[in-house]
Amino acid sequence: MNPQSSATPAEPQLDLGLVWLRRDLRLHDHAALHHALRRCRRVQLVFVFDTDILQPLLDQGIRADRRLLFIRQSLLELDAGLRRYGASLRVLHGRATHELPELARRMGAGAVFVNRDYEPQAVRRDAAVAGELAGAGIELHAFHDQVMLAPDALRTGQGRPYAVFTPYRNAWLARMRADGGAGLAALDCPLDASRLVVEPSAAPAVAELVQLGFDQPAQLPAGVEPGSRGAQRAWEAFQPRLDAYAAVRDFPALDATSGLSVHLRFGTIGVRELARHAWRAAQAGSAGAASWLSELIWRDFYAQVLHHHPQLAQGRSFRAEYDSIRWDDAPQLLQAWREGRTGYPLVDAAMRELLRSGRMHNRLRMVVASFLCKDLGLDWRLGEEHFARWLLDFDLASNNGGWQWASSSGCDAQPWFRIFNPVEQSRRFDPRGDYIRRHVAELAGLDAASIHAPWLAAPEALRAAGVHLGRDYPLPVVDHAQARQRTLQRYAVVRGDAARAAAAAPPKQEPPRQGGLF
Repeated sequence: MNPQSSATPAEPQLDLGLVWLRRDLRLHDHAALHHALRRCRRVQLVFVFDTDILQPLLDQGIRADRRLLFIRQSLLELDAGLRRYGASLRVLHGRATHELPELARRMGAGAVFVNRDYEPQAVRRDAAVAGELAGAGIELHAFHDQVMLAPDALRTGQGRPYAVFTPYRNAWLARMRADGGAGLAALDCPLDASRLVVEPSAAPAVAELVQLGFDQPAQLPAGVEPGSRGAQRAWEAFQPRLDAYAAVRDFPALDATSGLSVHLRFGTIGVRELARHAWRAAQAGSAGAASWLSELIWRDFYAQVLHHHPQLAQGRSFRAEYDSIRWDDAPQLLQAWREGRTGYPLVDAAMRELLRSGRMHNRLRMVVASFLCKDLGLDWRLGEEHFARWLLDFDLASNNGGWQWASSSGCDAQPWFRIFNPVEQSRRFDPRGDYIRRHVAELAGLDAASIHAPWLAAPEALRAAGVHLGRDYPLPVVDHAQARQRTLQRYAVVRGDAARAAAAAPPKQEPPRQGGLF
């Protein structure tokens, strides 16, 4: 598998190259497409509905998944863009390790061009495809596109990968200042009919979800428009709000975030395009742009952490001593958390929104994760798996990193003795209760003083709102103050002999976490 190179020949060397799309469903500022167009006279874009990814979902009984609907609708838009040139997207269904090499052989391709995926499962897949292609004399050229800086680009002064975010961010920013942001430059992808494989067939290129064995969800959540067109509209809508981002980003009732996370996840917009704008605005003094750029750098940070520590995809704690923690076994509490029935309104609102839409505000991801681990005493891996099932923007590296941060077991995690108070978080970040009312309808009649902790509300306030606790809305499943004390006792083990033994023990052999879709 050849590394990315900025030096490409002026004249195409190959007749035909395949561009294998995965997490990069767009036709602009696209590294693999850019290099394929420079090296090949003609290109064919290909997407594979990989059964190695889809079958585990079906085996779990998952028949409908909003992410598949987002992918399919984005592919339809992409195919329509190619058809304007008389070409079309080639969409396959089967094992990518077989289907992609077989198509390359059948079409007589000289090379396959891809953008790198850093998840361990994807790395193994790409290595298998590279081997199959090599057997037929076909090269696989891989490029960095999913993140702004490749996972190996930055090292500490001791030559080690970064494990703390702030020094990583500082090194990232120093790299940008050194080259004036040149690493974020757009990559041109000039398309015309002469450069694309033209097929006479007018048959639809993209299979229906039912043909893949899935039911079709009714629709994507409100405000989520798939494809590059949807990404550009979301981006254009966010730009006027960018300067205020740092001040209002933590308030879930406000339209203060970009709404671009799902587009970044599936590459309907490129991270370089977003970072170029944020970098320039930050250089011009925008605190909001600087704050948002830091969020993009977090994506790079977690990607390089997983790249250098693939054992994290097998449920291992970054800090091995934290694997000695004894978590509670409480299925009823877990189910209450999953369904938004904990009796803590902000937690329940966030969990219900996740089930209904696949979306959750970043502040609330921290709140509900802390609540699972440090109020309910449940294993962070259970939360990681739940998010992996429901988040529309699920990304293995960021999801694992976020959960390990919340549970204090990861790199640069919050200290184990810091425990979010869900009521104080609610009062601080949803002061009027607007977000709670939006998602916990039974509490909509409560005033702003009562809605954050209904069990503390005056009886007359509950009666006026028509709320009967224990019937209309649950009482708290745990007492936060008591849970906090149990957590401090639970985490004390990380300072003892058991922790040192866990750190020295060989890794457990656990099945790898399911990676992201394509």
